[in-house]
Amino acid sequence: MATTTYDRHQLTTTQPHYRHDQQARLTHPQHQQGPSTGKILTMMALLPLTGILFGLAGITLVGTVIGLAIATPLFVIFSPVIVPAAIAIGLAVTGFLTSGTFGLTGLSSLSYLFSMVRRSTMSVPDQMGYVKGKLQDVGEYTGQKTKDLGYKIQHTAHEMGDQGQGGRKEGGKGGDKA
Repeated sequence: MATTTYDRHQLTTTQPHYRHDQQARLTHPQHQQGPSTGKILTMMALLPLTGILFGLAGITLVGTVIGLAIATPLFVIFSPVIVPAAIAIGLAVTGFLTSGTFGLTGLSSLSYLFSMVRRSTMSVPDQMGYVKGKLQDVGEYTGQKTKDLGYKIQHTAHEMGDQGQGGRKEGGKGGDKA
């Protein structure tokens, strides 16, 4: 069994045990917390409201069961007419709901697009400066690459020309000797 000593400010236990901790909480008033006055008033107000709503739910359930018991023979008698009518009404309701959903989706998409365009037009000068700088960088890069390629082609052509002219000169001289 655990030994517990009570200090004026502190609870000291040599061996923690759940029952002693629970008893210590019950004996010290600082650990006790009850429901506040606001919570009690809220529960007192909601209790009758909940009872009224449960009563209405019960009355509605009883009325639905009685109405279904009375209408079931009529459904059986008039089923060749009622079933196609129910299908048509169900399809019409589904169509209206789908149309409304598509309309709301379209409106929300337009709203999002409008807000995005409005946010992007606020910073057009900054974006134009950025794009202008990028275009200049691309132009400089392209110009440098073109110059490098031109030098390479010129160098390759010069080498090919030296080899080609050397071969022609030798071939031309050899043709004169023969």
